[in-house]
Amino acid sequence: MATQDFLVELGTEELPPKALKPLSDAFTRGIASGLENAGIGFGRVEAFAAPRRLAVRVRDLEDAQPDKPVEKRGPAVKAAFDDSGNPTRALTGFATSLGITPDQLDTMETDKGAWVVYRTIEKGRPTVELMPELVDQSLAALPIPKRMRWGAHRTEFVRPVHWAIMLFGNKVIETPIMGLTPGNKTRGHRFHCPKSLIVPSPGDYEVVLRQEGYVIADFAERREQIRDGVMAIARKEAGGQAVIDEDLLDEVTALNEWPVPLMGRFEERFLEVPAEALISSMKEHQKYFHVVSGDGKMLPLFITVANLESKDPSQVISGNEKVIRPRLADAAFFYDTDRKTRLEDRIDQLKPIVFQDKLGSIYDKSVRVAALASKIAAAIGSDPVLAERAAMLAKTDLVTEMVLEFTDLQGIMGQYYAANDGENEEVASALNEQYMPRFAGDDLPATLTGCAVAIADRIDSLVGLFGINQPPSGTRDPFGLRRASLGVLRIIIERELPLDLQTLCEWAEAEHSSISEPNVANTVVDYMLERFRAHYEEQGINAEVYLAVHARRPTRPLDFDRRVKAVEAFRQLPEALALAGANKRVSNILTKQGGDSIGETIDTDLLQDKAEITLAEQIRQQAEKVLPLFEKGDYATALSSLASLREPVDNFFDEVMVMADDDAVRANRLAMLNLLRNLFLRVADISVLPTAS
Repeated sequence: MATQDFLVELGTEELPPKALKPLSDAFTRGIASGLENAGIGFGRVEAFAAPRRLAVRVRDLEDAQPDKPVEKRGPAVKAAFDDSGNPTRALTGFATSLGITPDQLDTMETDKGAWVVYRTIEKGRPTVELMPELVDQSLAALPIPKRMRWGAHRTEFVRPVHWAIMLFGNKVIETPIMGLTPGNKTRGHRFHCPKSLIVPSPGDYEVVLRQEGYVIADFAERREQIRDGVMAIARKEAGGQAVIDEDLLDEVTALNEWPVPLMGRFEERFLEVPAEALISSMKEHQKYFHVVSGDGKMLPLFITVANLESKDPSQVISGNEKVIRPRLADAAFFYDTDRKTRLEDRIDQLKPIVFQDKLGSIYDKSVRVAALASKIAAAIGSDPVLAERAAMLAKTDLVTEMVLEFTDLQGIMGQYYAANDGENEEVASALNEQYMPRFAGDDLPATLTGCAVAIADRIDSLVGLFGINQPPSGTRDPFGLRRASLGVLRIIIERELPLDLQTLCEWAEAEHSSISEPNVANTVVDYMLERFRAHYEEQGINAEVYLAVHARRPTRPLDFDRRVKAVEAFRQLPEALALAGANKRVSNILTKQGGDSIGETIDTDLLQDKAEITLAEQIRQQAEKVLPLFEKGDYATALSSLASLREPVDNFFDEVMVMADDDAVRANRLAMLNLLRNLFLRVADISVLPTAS
């Protein structure tokens, strides 16, 4: 089948920079999946995205859908003809519905009899007919929270659409999309090339835009050009290094069609302000990259990316320097003003700020968190006094001028202001560490005081919100409780803290006075343990391993993690499948015969068969060996040792009838199996694991 390249471009007013890449990715996926569903063969799919355009090019696109055989079954043969062999109403009705005569039908034999069948070949539709539909479907499915209309058009999109290209080879597909008739003309840079440009074929698209239109249409190429240019200018003009924030790089890429990096300066006096405040001001408001020296110290420089080649770059630089100066001056003013008031003198300012209607103010929360952090600190070998102090100061920077202006600096500025006030170094660090980890993979608190406050803050929110029946739903989690749960688990596991979730939640529940839901601590613990599932799936650990441990409901995260790692290691052993199957069989037998009422005491005088005598002795030896290991939490070594029971267990089930006629012998064998199963249950319910077929 013949192939041609295909191109669709949508020309718009400036698209939202933070949405450009997601829109481009979704548009590209939509076109590709539409082609797959239509059964049309194609090669590489290429995305293009710039501030005023979204485009997709499909290489080697077949010029039509393939023809496909169609088979439609009608009535049974015995119902299709009367006794004289004439068509019945059932047959004529079926033929009429297909627009054919009965003599055009075939018959087919099946194991359920003979049937009338219609067979034909459905001719595939030409690609030029299908593409406008696929493009419309892809555009309609884009993740656009709020669409807009413009002019007299009823068409809706994220921004007004002003031109469209739709080419199959060098042929224009003129079927309207987004209320416009497509052509083969695009538009260049708004200032360098404010005119229409002809795109002869899809393969010429980015070449025409680059060489004639001053537009680099490929988002990834433009992104790397900006990165390289920013890094190069920092090295060349300052001997320093530009710090590239990936999200900022994406945003700057989405703001520029023809990027030109330029370096500017600001007054050195502003370096007295914490670097984070300067960076936030430059990044959030101006989209500048900052520069550091070889030893990581911030330099009084910034790099902006202009969307044009200026004949006088110094004018552009000067303009940016004039814009950034008042921003940095504001940051310096806020910093100087904030330091005149101690954080402890701001505590009362938290009283009017509502945390949650039923759970009180930020001040109320701070009091609860302080009490909880004190208990946690004592439990992990830290200083309860420091933890309580840090928790009471933890939210005070929320009412400082700097954080009111730059909300992303909460905690960071608290640490600076606490140090300025002469607070204990660990208290100051905890004011920043309380928010760690801020996102997946982020750093954890480095100090034990920071750990205590970070855990206490999250547990207080979890218990309080569950306690007033406001847990997260499938789509809403306004207080970030899922993230809070994972944060607590990570801190406890990775910092190896001896904390029990049940105890933590009960401590937190005792501090709340407005909780109305029953068994809140249990509910929150169950919710947090469920978060382990995704945590381990991300590490490539089988869900059955998590379920095997979860069945025992260990509530100490560090212990839970050790069990999971031990079961995962056990699962790799050659004996694992058979022992999992044996445990499942044992569990079923014990459940049917009384479950918890069955004891563990084995009467050796009642052992009869060689296989059961051997198994009983092996279980006794293993119990002596692994019980001390369980006490130490060395689950991996214990399970590895228990794996040696596979052969005696297999022999027992092959040679011994558990349900003996003699009541005493039967009870003794059940007790032995119960003891066997309970050894494994000290770690997990391995009967949940996949078993040998």
